[in-house]
Amino acid sequence: MIIEIKKSIKPVKYENAISLLEKRLDEIHAKKRNELIWILEHKEVYTAGTNYKDNELLDKSINLIKTNRGGKITYHGPGQLVFYFVIDLNKREKNIRKLISSVENTIINTLKEFNIKVFADRKNVGIWHKRKFDNKIKIEKVAAIGIKVKKWIAYHGFALNITNNLDAYKKIIPCGIKDKEITNLIKIKKQKYNYISDILIEKFLKEIKN
Repeated sequence: MIIEIKKSIKPVKYENAISLLEKRLDEIHAKKRNELIWILEHKEVYTAGTNYKDNELLDKSINLIKTNRGGKITYHGPGQLVFYFVIDLNKREKNIRKLISSVENTIINTLKEFNIKVFADRKNVGIWHKRKFDNKIKIEKVAAIGIKVKKWIAYHGFALNITNNLDAYKKIIPCGIKDKEITNLIKIKKQKYNYISDILIEKFLKEIKN
């Protein structure tokens, strides 16, 4: 099973990335190209999944891009690692829940390598971190997950916050969740996150072979 690994050094425009993913999906379905994992950063952009509501956009001046992925409104920008994939579930179990669990495990097990404990939440899709704040526990999101399946080929993926600007999230209700905040890895633990993309790829490949 050959999966192409692609890493973009310069930020990629969101619309261009999605166009490439959808083209690759059609090529995989036609058995003309291999599956894909693509690591990149986006230029600043706000995107809305198929389940978003208008009242979740707090700043109406934002240019919101509507997408066909699952989920609600989120933000992409510099300092955030975007992990896209186009994976053929016809070659594996046709089990979307299992794929989401594979993504969750990929992030959780990668962050263990950096001594950061995070967890998945069945009610609120994504990866979360517990932080003690004024003798209280705050639960904050560090990674967003959004997956679309067409012809039993899954695409889109997840976004992991590393050093991105957290103020950008004040203009939206991120993922439609009002009572929880967004964080990033550098806020959780100040350390170097070198080679994190390589570890994510390694963990994901191991997960989807199971």
